[in-house]
Amino acid sequence: MKKVVLVTGANSGIGLALCERLLIEDDQIHLCLACRNMQKAEAARILLLSLHPAADIGILQVNLGSLKSVRHAAVEVKQRYRRVDFLYLNAGIMPNPCIDLKVFFSGLFSRKVIHMFATGEGLLTQKDQVTDDGLQEVFETNVFGHFILIRAIEPLLCHIDSPSQLIWTSSSNARRSAFSLQDYQHIQGQESYSSSKYATDLLSIALNRHFNQQGLYSSVVCPGLVMTNLTYGILPSFLWMFIMPIMWLIRIFTNSFTITPYNGAEALLWLFRQKPELLDPFLKYHSCTSIRGNNYVEPRKMDLENESSELFYQKLLELEKQTLQRMAEAEEKQTLKRLSEAKEK
Repeated sequence: MKKVVLVTGANSGIGLALCERLLIEDDQIHLCLACRNMQKAEAARILLLSLHPAADIGILQVNLGSLKSVRHAAVEVKQRYRRVDFLYLNAGIMPNPCIDLKVFFSGLFSRKVIHMFATGEGLLTQKDQVTDDGLQEVFETNVFGHFILIRAIEPLLCHIDSPSQLIWTSSSNARRSAFSLQDYQHIQGQESYSSSKYATDLLSIALNRHFNQQGLYSSVVCPGLVMTNLTYGILPSFLWMFIMPIMWLIRIFTNSFTITPYNGAEALLWLFRQKPELLDPFLKYHSCTSIRGNNYVEPRKMDLENESSELFYQKLLELEKQTLQRMAEAEEKQTLKRLSEAKEK
């Protein structure tokens, strides 16, 4: 039976590079590109088929910033597949990024330049907004939408005889200082992206604790500093012309500047080859690139606690209950309204 691999955010950047590398690794998989924009998803599918004509590739529409879309996508997945072997939780957003130019230029010529580029600490802020579901957009897209998807297709993921893997695209920007259990949606702060990535790390720990005995395992990956549409959106294009030569120079001194999506997908692909039951859930797997351009994976211990991860998990369960109840009530009202209008006619 073919392994089913579903990748969110698969139409560009790291997601698309991962899909290409997965097909090179194993051309017998069924690959599902789960994307918000179906035109871009189809374009990605055509591109992959041009490189791998015999590949089995499907597309799925899902907007992780909309619970209605996520639930509809989950129904579609359950209709198509009997199981999902790999779920790559890769989609993510960083809306309206702002950069502190003073911090940027002072850091550019200091000893902290590598750390600054690698983590964005003290450098990046975002202006978040509220979705139609009444949730913070970055939190819903990067964390909660994926959580709801996992919960909705749980029967397809849990098989004791043949384990499935959840693989999250996290970040070195996932910092404890940006996250708060009291404000896990990051309503009050300005580092919603960093908060959301720390939240995915916490959630991964909790998912392992609750689902390992059912044959479901979760891991997190840092792709390194990769130049994608998300990255390029941080600064004006003219500044990148100035910065890129510096970044290539800095790459001599650090392995975290993977630069290309192909390199950034290294740890994501590495996990595809592993037996998940042998992995340490407290490790984050970093994609690394040497000065000679060789790719490898470096596991690093995460700054996380079991207690915090469990508290966060319970908060997500409660939020799931609340939001799905609101959706059910709204759908019931719409149904009653339609019936009333039909009677009047």
